[in-house]
Amino acid sequence: MTTHNLIDFDADTKSFHLHNANISYIFSIDEHGVIGHDYYGRRLNQYHGQLRNPQRDRGFSGNFPGTTDRTYSLDFFLQEYGSNGNGDYRNVASVIRQADGSRTANFVYQDYEIVAGKPGLEGLPAAYVENENEAETLQVHLVDRVSQLTLTSNYTIYRDFDIIARSVVLTNASQKTVNIEKFASMQLDLPAQGGKQVLSFPGGHVNERNLQRENIGHGTKVFESRRGTTSHQMNNFIVIVDQQTTEFSGEAIGVSLVYSGSHKEEVSKDQFGSYRILSGINDDQFDWQLDPKEHFQTPEVLLTYSANGLNEMSDHLNGLLRTRVARGQFRDEVRPIVINNWEATFWNFDEAKLTPIIDEAKALGIEMFVLDDGWFGHRDSDNSSLGDWNIYEEKFPNGFQHFTDYVHNQGMQFGMWFEPEMISIDSDLYRAHPEYMLKVPNRQPSPSRDQFVLDVGRQEVRDNVYEQMAKILDGGKVDYVKWGMNRNLTDIYAVDLPAERQGEVMHRYVLGLYALLEKLTTNYPDVLWEGCSGGGGRIDTGFLYYMPQSWISDNTDAVDRMRIQYNSSMAYPVSSMTSHVSVSPNQQTGRMTPMETRGAVAMSGVLGYELDLTELTESEKLVVKEQVNKYKEVRELIQFGHFVRLINPEMGLGNRYAWMFVDDTADEALVFSFKILSDAQPEFSTLKLAGLDTNKTYQNIETKAEYGGDELMRAGLYEMFEQADFTTNVYHFKAL
Repeated sequence: MTTHNLIDFDADTKSFHLHNANISYIFSIDEHGVIGHDYYGRRLNQYHGQLRNPQRDRGFSGNFPGTTDRTYSLDFFLQEYGSNGNGDYRNVASVIRQADGSRTANFVYQDYEIVAGKPGLEGLPAAYVENENEAETLQVHLVDRVSQLTLTSNYTIYRDFDIIARSVVLTNASQKTVNIEKFASMQLDLPAQGGKQVLSFPGGHVNERNLQRENIGHGTKVFESRRGTTSHQMNNFIVIVDQQTTEFSGEAIGVSLVYSGSHKEEVSKDQFGSYRILSGINDDQFDWQLDPKEHFQTPEVLLTYSANGLNEMSDHLNGLLRTRVARGQFRDEVRPIVINNWEATFWNFDEAKLTPIIDEAKALGIEMFVLDDGWFGHRDSDNSSLGDWNIYEEKFPNGFQHFTDYVHNQGMQFGMWFEPEMISIDSDLYRAHPEYMLKVPNRQPSPSRDQFVLDVGRQEVRDNVYEQMAKILDGGKVDYVKWGMNRNLTDIYAVDLPAERQGEVMHRYVLGLYALLEKLTTNYPDVLWEGCSGGGGRIDTGFLYYMPQSWISDNTDAVDRMRIQYNSSMAYPVSSMTSHVSVSPNQQTGRMTPMETRGAVAMSGVLGYELDLTELTESEKLVVKEQVNKYKEVRELIQFGHFVRLINPEMGLGNRYAWMFVDDTADEALVFSFKILSDAQPEFSTLKLAGLDTNKTYQNIETKAEYGGDELMRAGLYEMFEQADFTTNVYHFKAL
């Protein structure tokens, strides 16, 4: 046996065993060189090969090419990565159109290599290591001997995170061009074992990431975006669970695609009860020409396994995302409390209208002013000026530096909104370079929000965007950039590509975007970057690699945000989710909620305010000041502690949400509990906490009452809510 710290190869069973203290992932090479999946779950001390490729003669399941063994078929074999045309009739991970027009490939084992650490992915975001001892990477090389294509499956297992990162590279070692029509990042085949379910996160604009839990029946469920982005409509994160899995018990496998474009997750159950999960780039409008000596790298998938429910799964994944996907100096720094002027002024502002808001923000202890849409070109509505990133001088008659100096002289930081991927017809950029826009020749392009999309897959377009933004950022006055994208991709055509390569446009767009983000974030490391696509239209782990936080929804209604933030935490760390207090009645829903509840929900992320501070009453200002001061006291715990979901009405737990934050030592906990609608005769319900130390005594720092950790977790607290709708209880405990 070849033994490494985290990866072993057993020559007798021809099996690879990836393991850390908690998990094992095992696959093996069979007699035909096919790589079969054996096991993924709790740590096994040793594996003796008993799960290798069970065989049986099954009708209408064809046999391996060149053999007469009727008991062996790829049609029911659990594989690590399947291809089209060789007898596997299930959804396959790859479809490659060969030079002769056929769509068959048969990849068999060639050799392997184990390397310390984790290599980066060319042109793509990915999880990383800070030293080589953190992880090991297995590279398994397969070959299709007829076409001379080489497929490399990459597996990285982390030592201290229960995470396995997977990606695939296809190399064309032949003298002929092939076309990739489908190439998933990961295939995971699981044996028939009871009734599995899948959790997905569909939605829409201002209605992101609803929790959908479904049985996996025979056939295929597809969760996808074909919009060029991750999309509001379907996030690229799913969870495979048992029917009995809860927040605190049962098995859960999280599947997170590190990608910001069109994606596709396929979950199927075959005729024999086995499951197959695929995740990767959406094959819709995808056709990649791979010339001789070229290679194609898929995005990465992060797999996480928990034997103890959804909270543990999220904690494993989000720990990695926060510290080994997010990068830069702000990764580990507490984030500032901002005031954004969008819902206060929309486009209707000038310096004289903004300065009173800044003055109020300073008095309330807010730390950053963010200037949103409308500061550039001649932008007074959404139908002009995108692409012209120069100051709208009429709004800043004393000069833009005078305004930014005013903000900084109040002891506050200054941020700005950009929408760099977009262009307006009414813009100097369009008049000079109409060819920069995504547009199909001889067809009218499709507007959305009166705007169109720049083809950032092209170097000259990226250079133009970069140079315009650099002129603003080089002044050294900008501390924060909010990166907007307020429409999806249409009119998929690139003028710099020949007809046979037009199927590459959408992925090239994403690669170009990543190249632009890499250059900007590298050259401006002192800027805090925040993603935004109509709120949650591009919330994914790929964007987290460049921007440590994102505006997770344009919906600022506190009650809707409870659901959005609760469900988002399944896949993303709290430090990545910005959440703002807005006006009541809310501009999206018309709902009226107390300032205390709006603040408690927003404090459960990266806190900000999105309203006209000059219109607050004196009593509301006192509440805001208390919120700001409290958040400064606890924000390190909130942004970097362990987030625990306690109660969710979507899981049949009634009329309430509750969650909590716990530090690494279980010495401090902050609990938020919400009741949505009031009852005339409310129940005496209890709230049970989690993640505390049963041997410690905790004190409620407001009431001074003392409790054992075991009491708080096992017996709980009776909760009394104010007799009103949309009420909140907050508990802050510290160990004595």
